[in-house]
Amino acid sequence: MLASSFSAAKVEFAGPPISYSNSPHYANGDKMKAKVKWIDEMQMQGTTESGHSLIMDGSNPGNGASPMEMVLMAAGGCSTIDVVSILQKARQEISDCQVEIDSERADSTPRVFTKIHLHFIVTGNKLSEKQVARAVELSMEKYCSVSLMLEKALTISHSYVIEQLAPQQTV
Repeated sequence: MLASSFSAAKVEFAGPPISYSNSPHYANGDKMKAKVKWIDEMQMQGTTESGHSLIMDGSNPGNGASPMEMVLMAAGGCSTIDVVSILQKARQEISDCQVEIDSERADSTPRVFTKIHLHFIVTGNKLSEKQVARAVELSMEKYCSVSLMLEKALTISHSYVIEQLAPQQTV
């Protein structure tokens, strides 16, 4: 059994490292690779083609996020990248963007998600409601590949709130 002080940085793969050098398509964005290796009990280390690693854990609460929690965070991360990028390009004074994600799962196995709701909290100075609405809509309907992929299998909804800062405040 692993101790609760388990550290992802100390986990190493046995055997040769993952080789992605023979992946000519990744640079073009049409293919990706990853590797998941079982560590112990219900813990796995995931490593991406770009070299990033993380710990997943099927235990509750475990030493890492569960694979299903990772799906929620992927949808939130993907859409937040879009919203921030769109608002920055629109020259909005954004200082923070968070997304709270709620979900519902099927009662029986497989316990797939049936609904996901993303609630964006966008903070900044003199943020335009029209620009924030546009950024969220574009992300959810055009750019966020994670949400668009999930939308084929479940209901995804979204909302947002704007928190205006006084000109001298920063987050």
